[in-house]
Amino acid sequence: MSNTGSGSESTGTLFVVATPIGNLADLSSRAADILAAVSMVAAEDTRHTGRLLTYLGLRKRLVSLHEHNEADRVAAIAELLAAGEDVALVSDAGTPLISDPGFRLVRAVGDLGLRVSPVPGACSLIAALSAAGLPTDRFVFEGFLPAREAARRQRLQALARETRTVVLLESSHRVVGSVRDMVAVLGPDREAVVARELTKAYETIRRDVLTGLLDWLQADTDQQRGEFVIMLAGAAATRQDDTVQLEGDRLLGILLETLPTREAARLAARITGLGKNRLYRRALELAGQ
Repeated sequence: MSNTGSGSESTGTLFVVATPIGNLADLSSRAADILAAVSMVAAEDTRHTGRLLTYLGLRKRLVSLHEHNEADRVAAIAELLAAGEDVALVSDAGTPLISDPGFRLVRAVGDLGLRVSPVPGACSLIAALSAAGLPTDRFVFEGFLPAREAARRQRLQALARETRTVVLLESSHRVVGSVRDMVAVLGPDREAVVARELTKAYETIRRDVLTGLLDWLQADTDQQRGEFVIMLAGAAATRQDDTVQLEGDRLLGILLETLPTREAARLAARITGLGKNRLYRRALELAGQ
């Protein structure tokens, strides 16, 4: 069982520190104080974090922690925490663990009963959602789409009926291909938002249907540069509900040819995962009872 809230007073704390996604002035004063106080900073890229520390006027012991060495770093960092030293975990930009390394370390430290404490701050997906003009009461974060076209289209097909706003990250060299695949899989008229270079000098946020966004990206290569958050409007709930209803009716119609109403509804529920009572009521309607 993990424990990220207590820890002994004699042990250190792993601070998960959010850093700016572009504008260095977005670093909170608390984050700056913690970076100044910790014994070591575990960074996705020590060169990148070194520039942030220089900006803050800090000289700190830095250790790299990325997807290729994270498992090997856990024991040494846990040992330092157990000895009473505080450590900060940072990614290159934004909040650590959000499509960035750190999960293995945070989990292991918590499982050891050592304290993990978040230091909130910038997060590109939340910043993008706040300015997108799409529904944000419910959304799903999918990270990066696969690099290869076939796998990317397969993932998009799995998201085609998602009724929540879908949030994706994308790189400059794949953004046009990804939006082109979205047009092919989701249709040209799906509303979407492209947020580019958030908080930086060339920040751009554009909302349009997918074909409009594709034309815009292809017409201006400058808009293909930087880091991207792409947000897709959810599929119409009524359209999804109609599809489920039609599939349920088709299955019930077949089962009712040979089975009693209640048994047909029970089997349809097992096959579709829909509620048995709902299917029973519908079976009665279809059977004309």
